[in-house]
Amino acid sequence: MHLLGHLVRFIVSALMLLVVSWVVPGFSVGGFWSAFFLALVIAIAAWVIEGIFGRKITPFGRGIVGFLTSALIIWLAQFIVGGVTTSIIGAILAALVIGIIDLFIPVKTPFERGASGRGNAK
Repeated sequence: MHLLGHLVRFIVSALMLLVVSWVVPGFSVGGFWSAFFLALVIAIAAWVIEGIFGRKITPFGRGIVGFLTSALIIWLAQFIVGGVTTSIIGAILAALVIGIIDLFIPVKTPFERGASGRGNAK
């Protein structure tokens, strides 16, 4: 994915986080830039966790562990990104709503992209 593709992905993720903050009680994002940096922090944390523990524990994993990891990352990100506040319940509900949105609007993860990326060109 090129730089423009990453930028579009983070803009869409930021807009999704703004919608989620509007829907979920106990989870608030101060504005677009807070949402953009929150999306960036979530992506970096997911990349690091995937590199250390594998795909099943990341937020992109579809099981309960991936869901709980996603909620934990959202809760911890409030301490890194200004303008983001959430409670534990708010982080869990936000992870649930994000997971539901992801069912309808899936985003390819770096793991999936590697399986179908340039290395497989014939």
